[in-house]
Amino acid sequence: MSFIDLYMNRNPLITSPNEGGDTSAIVYGIPFDSTHSFRPGTRFGPDAVRLAFNNIEIFSTKFNVDLESVNIEDLGNTKHTVVATEVLDMIGKITTELIPKNKQMIILGGEHLITYGTYMAFPKNTGYIVFDAHYDLRDEYADIKLSHAAYLRRIIEKRGADNIIHVGARSFVKEELVFKTEHNVKTVTDRDIRDGKGPKLVKDMMSTFDNIYVSIDLDVLDPAFAPGVGNPEAMGITSRELFDMIYAMEGIPIRCMDIVELCPPYDNGATASLAAKLMSEVIAMNLSRK
Repeated sequence: MSFIDLYMNRNPLITSPNEGGDTSAIVYGIPFDSTHSFRPGTRFGPDAVRLAFNNIEIFSTKFNVDLESVNIEDLGNTKHTVVATEVLDMIGKITTELIPKNKQMIILGGEHLITYGTYMAFPKNTGYIVFDAHYDLRDEYADIKLSHAAYLRRIIEKRGADNIIHVGARSFVKEELVFKTEHNVKTVTDRDIRDGKGPKLVKDMMSTFDNIYVSIDLDVLDPAFAPGVGNPEAMGITSRELFDMIYAMEGIPIRCMDIVELCPPYDNGATASLAAKLMSEVIAMNLSRK
């Protein structure tokens, strides 16, 4: 049985220029936000990113790659559910089925809990770097353990923290600091980024991995750049600082990237456009390696 056929709606919003050509990247969306703790609506994020992607220029001047001529396979969105265990099981199976295709994956959320289902489908030695204003290391939030505020703790409990890098945290509770210290979670701090050290630290930390999974929670950005997120936090990084850190990973295979916490009901279009730009540049960066 194909879990892709079983769980995906197969309603692509991104179309490829050459249906018979080779696929360069696979996109799928996860419209799930049942554990949101502030602003609901991130379930509408996947289609908002696609809409923006279809309306921005996707020629990468950085990598001299024209995505207008590149085949991107859009599988559509997963079937909707409000049950955390069900979505995690479903997306784990989908991602596991996609991995052998050996194509770069772009996964669009949805809230950050989805990463617990998708990243865990990859081999344990896959490097994981997350850009996020929050550590998401609580034991539970609102009396539940499968929460967007606790997903990274669940990952570390199962896999340890050796392959995990956290970038940009600026809002957390004491419980999370204790857990981070006990498990020696490697970080690039908000202060490091403001001091201009972010790109070099990211490059040095990620260069030890053969393949990496990148998770971008859009609330890592200051709300001035990304107002449409589920949990906005003041005093964040700039969009340029984020892109510079992404570009610092040039040459390292980004096996998968997820973009989460876009909340279209609170967006003016800027956040969705930024997410679409991240998606286009990461695909172009991967293609430039070939």
